[in-house]
Amino acid sequence: MVLSHRERLLRVFEFKGVDRVPNYEFGYWRETIERWHGEGLPLHIRTSRDIERYLGLEGLESLEGLPIVIGIWPPSREVVLKEEEGKEIVADGLGGIYVRKKDASATPHYIRYPIKDREDWKKIKKFLDPETPGRIPLSWSDVAEKYKDRDYPLRVFVGSLCGWLRDWMGIERLSKAFYRESDWVEEMIDTIADMVVNVLDKVLRDVVPDLAWFWEDIAYSKGPMISPKLFEKYVVPRYKKITKILNAYGVKIVVVDCDGDIEPLVPGWLEAGVNCMFPLEARYVDPYKLRKEFGERILLMGGVDKRALVEGGKAVDKELERLTPLLEEGGYIPTVDHRVPPEVSFKNYMYYIGKKKEWLEKHHP
Repeated sequence: MVLSHRERLLRVFEFKGVDRVPNYEFGYWRETIERWHGEGLPLHIRTSRDIERYLGLEGLESLEGLPIVIGIWPPSREVVLKEEEGKEIVADGLGGIYVRKKDASATPHYIRYPIKDREDWKKIKKFLDPETPGRIPLSWSDVAEKYKDRDYPLRVFVGSLCGWLRDWMGIERLSKAFYRESDWVEEMIDTIADMVVNVLDKVLRDVVPDLAWFWEDIAYSKGPMISPKLFEKYVVPRYKKITKILNAYGVKIVVVDCDGDIEPLVPGWLEAGVNCMFPLEARYVDPYKLRKEFGERILLMGGVDKRALVEGGKAVDKELERLTPLLEEGGYIPTVDHRVPPEVSFKNYMYYIGKKKEWLEKHHP
């Protein structure tokens, strides 16, 4: 049988047979692309999406998303306040100031977070009003018509209940607020969740995407940045508000993008209706352990150890072999377990891509 891209995605996550599993990758750091330009990648290939097209990948970067705005709106405008050797000091437009390196993909370092107290929150809360014009295209009926009878997957971004607050407040201030001002934290999370639900209710009646996508990044190498107990008490009920409306309209695949050791948070996510874990960083997450514990309740995406690509050759072969039983079982789409780092040579990556294509065609549910 020959399936469409959309059929492959849905059937894999329904644990059904496919002609092959979709060939996705997570993307590439800017420094990686710059390195590869000196190792054979054509100079006009400059973005992750460019690379996906160049290599013939279906690609996560290329997955189409509903053209709606869930998050800060209108968008804040950054201003460079000062330039120093190799870095810039930037006002983020929301009241925060951060330092970023000019020629690196590193996470910006905040020297002043946008939210220091409740007064700051009141200012930012205005940007989370679901009724602000522009969140949904004025030509929505024409946009909705475009997605009828599609043969490709469509996703909808549904925000962040913890990751955004961490970015706006810093992890220390947020952690203290959970204990000292829990009513305020609940208000903030409710505001975000209600905004998401309000926008979804307006669009899902016309278009039903194939998957919903949360971004969180609330874990690191040693575990979650928030205790599972607090997570399940304060955050899980708000996820349920969002997944309830998604499920009501038929969206069954709900992804969370969170790096690091996520295992302590997985039970809460599953209870909340968030059922697909991504990107499964191999140093911290064992996908076989998750599948054994949660069975077909959990969907998995990612998990290919980037360190194998750094080494190349037989290390790549061994890594794909390690993941073969999971691939054949279903409910799993492999990608490198984060953006491909600059330690990976273009030669090694091309070897991986070639081997992976053969692997996906040979091994599948």
